[in-house]
Amino acid sequence: MTDFADKAALVTGAGSGIGEACATMLADRGASVLVADVDLDAATRVAEAIGKPAVAHRVDVRDPKACEAMVAAAVDAFGRLDVAVNNAGIGGPRALTGEYPLDGWDDVIAVNLDGVFYSMRAEIPAMLGNGAGSIVNVASVMGSVGFPRSVAYVAAKHGVVGMTKTAALEYARHGIRVNSVGPGFIQAPMLSKEGAAGVAYLHPSCRLGRTEEVAELIAFLASDRASNTTGSYFATDGGYTAQ
Repeated sequence: MTDFADKAALVTGAGSGIGEACATMLADRGASVLVADVDLDAATRVAEAIGKPAVAHRVDVRDPKACEAMVAAAVDAFGRLDVAVNNAGIGGPRALTGEYPLDGWDDVIAVNLDGVFYSMRAEIPAMLGNGAGSIVNVASVMGSVGFPRSVAYVAAKHGVVGMTKTAALEYARHGIRVNSVGPGFIQAPMLSKEGAAGVAYLHPSCRLGRTEEVAELIAFLASDRASNTTGSYFATDGGYTAQ
């Protein structure tokens, strides 16, 4: 596929997992990609694996100035910004709402909610100059349902869905599309076989999702093939939210 030929993209949280899969897939389909992550070594590893169309960049999305610098780096490297995938996120502590640690709340909201806002706030002006653009925000199934002992994560991901809809309404007439995706539980190296099996049973599909499956949905939404799609939330969760 050459969906992204001559297009420039950035992906946050691209040093591993879903972000790495997205950066790799966008590059494979023709995009120049800024591989952004708080861990520069991880971002560099991914960028080097992709090759020449990719540039590594360190960003702490909790810092609005850092997000502005990230977008500036993409424009400096590629001359424009057409696609942004705001994927950086953390899980945070697990605790009941009445006992949830305040520092854990602050950390999760800062990365998962503020970070998406700061990123969009920097990305949108760059895209306005092109007269078009596509932003995909990575929410979660927890952006549409509750989940015990995860109040900060659930609140942040619901907020991402709401911000996505609002930005989509504001910029639709400017040619900028904004959508969000809601991955279910995804296979991860840190999950033991027992842990993976324990989580898989929560899904009607009886398995965990794969990063490349999420990346496929994101790549479609970011592409011109989804040219009439904006302001929407798409779950990719093995049926989790259909229950």
